[in-house]
Amino acid sequence: MFKHRHPYQPFINEDTTKLIVGTLPPPRFSTGDLLEKDVDFCYGSYYNSLWLYINKIHNLGLRFDNSEAAIEERKQFLIAHKIGVCDIVDCCERDKIDASDLGMKNIVLRDVVGYLKKFPNIDTLLFTGGNSKNGPEYFFRKHIRDYGLKLELISNEVPRIHKFEMSSDHIKGKRIVKTVSLTSSSGSANRAIGSMALYKQLKQSDSNFNTFDFRVMQYREFF
Repeated sequence: MFKHRHPYQPFINEDTTKLIVGTLPPPRFSTGDLLEKDVDFCYGSYYNSLWLYINKIHNLGLRFDNSEAAIEERKQFLIAHKIGVCDIVDCCERDKIDASDLGMKNIVLRDVVGYLKKFPNIDTLLFTGGNSKNGPEYFFRKHIRDYGLKLELISNEVPRIHKFEMSSDHIKGKRIVKTVSLTSSSGSANRAIGSMALYKQLKQSDSNFNTFDFRVMQYREFF
């Protein structure tokens, strides 16, 4: 049995307005067995990297290696754009040492709502996946039930958008927080992208259009 504990503390600043919420990085980030192009930071896996898309959107010229400079580049981007990271899974157990969300059991969640209360400027949660079992939206729905909260659908188009209301000591009346369930950056999501009507339409118009381009198009609005 492998005890998979999240290797990174939430990265949030006082002026953070958007919060990226995933599950867990691959186990090698917890054991320290990084690959050559991995970055020892949130979403640092080169082969399932949100940073590849952010790099393309903003033309950042990011490094993809194990250096401190690569970590600092990502931190500075997040700070400049008032984006934080707080994955929802603190730890879990696995029979098989892999990054499968479905392979997680005995899961302990982080108190994301507690962080929202601590950082009142956050108004948007960016889920790196949808409501499939053990995905970030799935866990968040379970989490907020403990607070008597629930998601209200705004848009059922991909990426699905919801909102919820929570009390706030800093805002008169109710505080509205929006959630956006982005298509996962994982290669396993490519099949789902390929079945989408919009992707098929764009692919038909341009045979060179691919799943990487689709994610860049989708993520651009939110990053």
